[in-house]
Amino acid sequence: MSRAGHPDLVRNPVPAFDLVLFGAAGDLACRKLFPALYRRDMEGVLPEGSRILAVGRRPMSDDEFRQELAAKLGGGEEALRRFLGRILYRCADFESPETVGALAQDLTDPSRVRAFYLSIPPRYYAPLCRALGEQGLVTPLSRIVVEKPIGSNLASARAIMDEVASVFDERATYRIDHYLGKETVQNLLVLRQANTIFERLWSNRDVDHIQITCAEEVGLEERAGYYDSSGALRDMVQNHVLQLLCLVAMEPPNSLSADAVRDEKLRILKALQPIEGADVLARTVRGQYEAGLIRGAPVLGYQSEFGRASETETFVAIRTELRTWRWAGVPIFLRTGKRMAGRYSEIVVTFKPVPHSIFDGLGPDGRIEPNRLIIRLQPDEGMQLFTMSKIPGSGRLRLRRTALDLRFGEAFHEPAPDAYERLITDVLRGDQTLFMRRDEVEAAWSFVDPIAAGWQAHYRLAHRYPAGANGPPQAFGLIAREGRNWHDL
Repeated sequence: MSRAGHPDLVRNPVPAFDLVLFGAAGDLACRKLFPALYRRDMEGVLPEGSRILAVGRRPMSDDEFRQELAAKLGGGEEALRRFLGRILYRCADFESPETVGALAQDLTDPSRVRAFYLSIPPRYYAPLCRALGEQGLVTPLSRIVVEKPIGSNLASARAIMDEVASVFDERATYRIDHYLGKETVQNLLVLRQANTIFERLWSNRDVDHIQITCAEEVGLEERAGYYDSSGALRDMVQNHVLQLLCLVAMEPPNSLSADAVRDEKLRILKALQPIEGADVLARTVRGQYEAGLIRGAPVLGYQSEFGRASETETFVAIRTELRTWRWAGVPIFLRTGKRMAGRYSEIVVTFKPVPHSIFDGLGPDGRIEPNRLIIRLQPDEGMQLFTMSKIPGSGRLRLRRTALDLRFGEAFHEPAPDAYERLITDVLRGDQTLFMRRDEVEAAWSFVDPIAAGWQAHYRLAHRYPAGANGPPQAFGLIAREGRNWHDL
């Protein structure tokens, strides 16, 4: 059975739509957005007659764009032909109201859902939104999707969001973070609220500490200009990492409505212990990769790759806490970096050790290891619960840590949809649950901005680490000072 026949999609069908994709020839659109839409179309999720208006700055015909896209998509001839038939290409200057207004000749049905996806640099958000409003392209069924980063600090984020809000109200604004579309992330709510075994353990009474790691093997790729002005703190911590923390630590919402879920996420962001001034020296680590090896192949250091001297951080580790009854006193360690030893994103919840062990000397290295729940977002989405077990045999009693292993691909015998498949479908259906509300974005910047200011005043030089390592030695010291260790591959 195709996913189109699943009860969720039967109950919440995608309505007929016109999707206007700005930045259609860009990397994100070609690598993620069009493939996601193509898979949705092959599954029968996209209604007949729905169209995709691909908008770019490079002049070309419909057929020229379709041919370029076809070479990147591949797939079955009939399915590809049907999908490409939905696509029209239009050339427009994102800062020119006149050329944007010319799209009106293709957008003639105000009874359809009209979704504008801004897969373009944030500096174009404001002029493009103004042009859409001035040219009468915004209808009561219109929605807008904006990619991160939204600004470079709280003030710039507010300025951008004010411009967007002058044309699109909050109910029509979808701030996308693709991490929130991953199956494992969505399963965090189910794990806690549908299984009493975990919800009863989910507090400072039983949890020793929490780790969240988002590690990348890649370097700058095609993002050098943007990344050097942003760095790991703004590029990853302000959105992806903090959103994962919200879903791990939030209180159970009173329903699955979008605002009920986002209200609880906001409370977590506001409960973060501030890191200000010289506190950054004790509670954060800044790093930057040097030359090293990735999968056995030599790679350049950041400054050689970028082409000039820079102290932009490519690695961040943070030690924080939440000022709530549930989590008071539980250390939370956040970590993200480029050119690390592996590509993986995971959440590790380490539980407190047993209060009294009768098995001293029988475990590995004579220790009884605490239980750990590892929630893997990528690759191989799934969960592992590590427990102590007896090693089979009739000899001396010996213990070893073993895993109860749930891998979604194996358990459900079908590949999980890509995050963008789910998120684009939610935009078209009008479901904002997995999208950030404005006050969430502002609260995240309110936590990150003082760290950036503290670095500027007290911590301007980043510690170095070789490509292929799991960050600089200082990051290991950050967690080791409290008698704990990072969970590394």
